[in-house]
Amino acid sequence: MAASSLAVTAAGIEFQNPVLLAAGTAAYGRELASVIDLEKLGGLVTKAVSLERRHGARAPRVAEFDGGMINAVGLANPGVEEVRAEHLPWLAEHVQRAKVLVNVVGNHVEEFGGVVSELDDSPAVSGYELNVSCPNVRAGGMEFGADDASLAAVVSKARAATRKPIFVKLSPTLPNIGKSAKVAAAAGADGITVVNTLPGLAIDVETRKPSLGFGTGGVSGPGLLPVGVLAAYKVAKAVELPVIGVGGISKATDVVQYVLAGASLVAMGTAAMQEPRLPQKVIRDLEKWCRHHDVKSLMDLRGAVQWES
Repeated sequence: MAASSLAVTAAGIEFQNPVLLAAGTAAYGRELASVIDLEKLGGLVTKAVSLERRHGARAPRVAEFDGGMINAVGLANPGVEEVRAEHLPWLAEHVQRAKVLVNVVGNHVEEFGGVVSELDDSPAVSGYELNVSCPNVRAGGMEFGADDASLAAVVSKARAATRKPIFVKLSPTLPNIGKSAKVAAAAGADGITVVNTLPGLAIDVETRKPSLGFGTGGVSGPGLLPVGVLAAYKVAKAVELPVIGVGGISKATDVVQYVLAGASLVAMGTAAMQEPRLPQKVIRDLEKWCRHHDVKSLMDLRGAVQWES
């Protein structure tokens, strides 16, 4: 049986395997170090980082439902100064083989580039993921990613602040996600992450109130898998950039689906929160799947879905 390789080079970064931890689910790494061997992963995407501390949404922030989870954390984070002083040094010391992407958020266009410039000299940081699904407070709360001009401005400001790779995380609610990916690419993005959570509402029928303190939230879990796979397929067809597929991944064959659709990497979120050691099992099972199917390199399958029109 031919030996398999899970190694991936995407946006100039060499990943030992394609499995990352999704933004918001791994905090800044240290919090999971006692329950998962971070060095066995391809990498992790940090919790969001903004210029100033954000207290986030009121509790409860997370609720489960049959088949998934809904959350409204409100991008709570300690702010760029604390992340730079406390969290990135720990990552630089304890995480060498797994690559670190910093998830970046902002209230207006300039803040994204501001966060990037504050963190860019850290040896822990391999690249960035711009969360353009957050609202632009100067544009009436419209998501940055929903407006081409705002999207291009966010990416170009961040691009001017770093030579490291930039991934742009897009929402599944965009009317033309391929077009948005093209806008991000033209502005200087090195890769695209799809998808963010779907908006939803869960109601406690006993109290007749929303299950989350904020009211609405982002839906994640197994049901998001086909949504994410389709988005990865559309983006991979639209731009010649590496894609990080996110949504509903809980087993090795889910990863294979994303790769067949055109993704180079994947990120696990809800399933890893429910079972922190699951990503390592997925990596082992992915190696077994490749051996069983005589796949020498998983990237040989990238974009190889056989679509009959």
